[in-house]
Amino acid sequence: MAPPEPTPDPDQARDRGPLHGVVVCDLSTVLAGPYCTMLLGDLGADVIKVEPPSGDPTRGYGPPFVGGESSYFLSINRNKRGLTLDLRQEDGRDVVRRLIGRSDVLVENFRAGAFAELGFTEDALRQLNPALVHLAITGYGPDGPAADRPGYDFVIQAVSGLMSITGQPDQRGGRPTKVGVAIADLATGMLGAVAVLAALLARRDGTPNRPQGQRIDLSVFEATLAWLANQAGAHLAAGVVPERLGNEHPSITPSE
Repeated sequence: MAPPEPTPDPDQARDRGPLHGVVVCDLSTVLAGPYCTMLLGDLGADVIKVEPPSGDPTRGYGPPFVGGESSYFLSINRNKRGLTLDLRQEDGRDVVRRLIGRSDVLVENFRAGAFAELGFTEDALRQLNPALVHLAITGYGPDGPAADRPGYDFVIQAVSGLMSITGQPDQRGGRPTKVGVAIADLATGMLGAVAVLAALLARRDGTPNRPQGQRIDLSVFEATLAWLANQAGAHLAAGVVPERLGNEHPSITPSE
């Protein structure tokens, strides 16, 4: 007679985080995707970070370096397990297929269409894992006139209008200024984590025979636009063109 299964300890599960048992395949590099998966890892998910043979570029973003690793890389890749694969080789792609098959979440930030060119079309992913939550991060979306543009944070801070409201006003000698961190990428990563959590919750509506996986498309440009919040609202609702005000506030302490 088989011994009884141990009763799960709710306190132990709580200590491991609410996403304990969720497996995340992280094929993303640099900042937006890795920040998203780090947040999921902080919540208890098992994040498996797959890097190309050359490594994630942020490994070289220094100084400073700590123990041979850049502090930049360390700041956005905690709570992850690492794996190096060459997806240009069939053996590497085969490992990724097996990993996707056992994952709950896939996060990638290949240029638009590049992941499908490697054989990972949406149909192929669905066959590998019908319950998969696939978050695809691009600079400007998977289609449209800007789909092929690279999604550099510095550029997107400019084209989204964020730079136009950051810095001192013209009359004080100011000019458009980027935020001191890569805020466009960070906004994308945070919204990506929220979207993944919602998609995981939505899978409860599925059945064992019809699990509810889905694809999430998120662009750095659209995420940054969303973070314009009241500034964008003022323009859309009242035609106000936001200006740079330094440390003043356009509504609470408007300049005269």
